[in-house]
Amino acid sequence: MPKQVLKAGSRPPWVGLAAAVWVQTAAGNPYNFPLYSPTLKSVMGYSQQQLTILGVANDIGENLGIFPGIACNKFPPWAVLLVGVVSCFLGYGVLWLAVSQTVENLPYWLLWLALCVATNGSAWYGTAVLVTNMRNFPLSRGTVAGILKGYIGISAAVYTAIYSMVLSESAPNLLLFLTLGLPILCLAMMYFIRPCTPASGEDSSVHVHFLFTQAASIVLAVYVLTVTVLYDLSSLSKVVGYILVAIMVVLMTSPLAIPVKMTLFPTNNKKFGPQVPSSDSLAQEEGESTPVDPLLLTPSSSAAYLGIEGEDVSDVEFLLAMGEGAVKKKRRPRRGEDFKFGEAFIKADFWLLWFVYFVGVGSGVTVLNNLAQIGAALGVDDTTVLLCVFSFFNFLGRLGSGVVSEYFVRSKALPRTIWMTFAQTIMIATFLLYASALDGTLYVATALLGICYGAQFSIMIPTASELFGLKHFGIIFNFMQLGNPIGALLFSGLLAGDVYDAEAALQGASTCLGPNCFRLTFLILAGLCGLGTLLSIILYVRIRPVYQSLYSEGSFRIPRVQTNDKQRHVSD
Repeated sequence: MPKQVLKAGSRPPWVGLAAAVWVQTAAGNPYNFPLYSPTLKSVMGYSQQQLTILGVANDIGENLGIFPGIACNKFPPWAVLLVGVVSCFLGYGVLWLAVSQTVENLPYWLLWLALCVATNGSAWYGTAVLVTNMRNFPLSRGTVAGILKGYIGISAAVYTAIYSMVLSESAPNLLLFLTLGLPILCLAMMYFIRPCTPASGEDSSVHVHFLFTQAASIVLAVYVLTVTVLYDLSSLSKVVGYILVAIMVVLMTSPLAIPVKMTLFPTNNKKFGPQVPSSDSLAQEEGESTPVDPLLLTPSSSAAYLGIEGEDVSDVEFLLAMGEGAVKKKRRPRRGEDFKFGEAFIKADFWLLWFVYFVGVGSGVTVLNNLAQIGAALGVDDTTVLLCVFSFFNFLGRLGSGVVSEYFVRSKALPRTIWMTFAQTIMIATFLLYASALDGTLYVATALLGICYGAQFSIMIPTASELFGLKHFGIIFNFMQLGNPIGALLFSGLLAGDVYDAEAALQGASTCLGPNCFRLTFLILAGLCGLGTLLSIILYVRIRPVYQSLYSEGSFRIPRVQTNDKQRHVSD
């Protein structure tokens, strides 16, 4: 990885977090699929099966983050974001040409590929800001993951508000906004997303700042949900709609109040410990040439404790260190240390976490991709409010699971995956509720599913970083996220689409109506969540000792690394 200069100071990480909020909202663009998919289906004359396969393309693009994961360890964040900008512009541009009928009769394969490219911009956006901010705030991983993933969750409601109040519920206008508006926004934020030098200690102001950011996101979520429902149920003028959206934009800028406050009211608090270098970089701030350890918090060899940089140390120095007993033959990392991707790939815990996440998000995204059709089948003509409900509770699940898991991991050293167990247990009941199709249960089931679906993201991300380290975190967590498109392909494309079309054929129509359209799908998904619950319990039992070691002192502790079973620790 090329050397980068870390931005020093206490304000830059918070400026980056405030900018990341906007980029994460842009990264939520795949959630717009239910808004424009009915128009796409009617304009192009597609069947439900064809539309469902396009939904799979939507999920593949969103979660195909292997290349962004590799790139984030080789290039600065702005370069990673730039790839996302180009992908978003090209992909949504082709979709706009098709839906607006500017270019007619575009082939199906081209639209499938364009949708993959368009939503893959989300993977580049999300990887750049998530990896950078997790490294800038290494001691608050669950909190940061919950905040950033929470804003992706609420982004669907943000887009719904813009779609209803500004874009006149026009699918071509929405796609044009995604083609031009999102790239412009991310280009404007690109400068502020940068690796910074975080502090190794925590003081009360850090906790207060995170609480403010979380509270601001909750206020935004409640506001967007409220105004969207009111606008949908009442006949407000366009001017009022513009004002409501303007207020929403102001609320989205609220995290910027933290660095503004730090500028206007600087503090001389010096309670911070030694600076922990971001693993984005091998160089410190300008004027200093001392090489720093590239590993963040979890060095994988005793050379890290000696201040020896693996790439810079000479063979003679290394042999001398070995002779003195400070460095011995390298061993494989233990859980809680920095793993390379290949080392993590062969671990049982890696695959247990992957399968639990796969079941949770794969079943949830099946409902999300078919939400418009589920609502129509059960008699809901306008699914705008239904999507907004899912978005709001998806946001609560993401933010809340990050906060709750962070509290219990610090106070009880409780592995975060226990909350995946609870979430998937609730999902079993939720899918059974969907299958029952009882009056008045659609919105309740959608709210419950939104919470449990959102929780999967905010639990998986910090868990992967704690078990396998932050140095190669980008590629590891992006591989985990492949569970989403694979689940969408299997459960949505092959299962839900076939069941829906078969029932529609029995009714002698292209559109299916009634609870049987998705009942079998919901019952199968409930069974899969039962399997996921069992696997998550096994994972919890396996990693409990790791968390007791990492959090035995109430906060994340640097593992004391040994290169052999008899390796002695280097004294400070």
